[in-house]
Amino acid sequence: MNGPFYINGWIGDEASLIFALVIGIAFGFFLERAGLGNAKKLAAQFYGTDLTVFKMMFTAIITAMIGLFWLNHFEILQLELVYLTPTYVVPQLVGGLIFGVGFIIGGYCPGTSCVAGATGSLDGWTNVLGMLTGILLFGELYPAVEGFYNATPIGNITFTKYFNLPSGILVFILVMTALAGFWVSEKIESKTTTKS
Repeated sequence: MNGPFYINGWIGDEASLIFALVIGIAFGFFLERAGLGNAKKLAAQFYGTDLTVFKMMFTAIITAMIGLFWLNHFEILQLELVYLTPTYVVPQLVGGLIFGVGFIIGGYCPGTSCVAGATGSLDGWTNVLGMLTGILLFGELYPAVEGFYNATPIGNITFTKYFNLPSGILVFILVMTALAGFWVSEKIESKTTTKS
């Protein structure tokens, strides 16, 4: 088994930072080229008139999942060496709610706000500054919220462990779910655009 490169010592700290920079620039470039540095396009997600974000994110998730599945199957990558963020049910649900409200109000998620800011968008920079302020405030207030932050832990859980399903079955279910989601999103878009 060969991967991940960093954990096995194939690349060091400096090389990993260079990889992160190159991947980050490429990610930002493709987000901008897809029009996802535009708050109006992102906000259209919530009105059902343009579900590009849903389709793009679901495509990215499915592509990564299938890639990881086959890399692990052919023993090119050891999935057990890939870091998983531990799950804390209640704080992460609250964080997701705050994130969603911020997305609706600001029109951007963290990545797309950085893309918009990089293209000179004032509302993008406003969101970036708000995000940095939130990070600073959280860091300062962490001792007061540490108990809540670490509440309801269930560890490094995955769908395969949680539902006790073989990886291949879960991949199949999620691919079928994605295809159904794409079909439904096309129907929603066609209905909302004909009304307007």
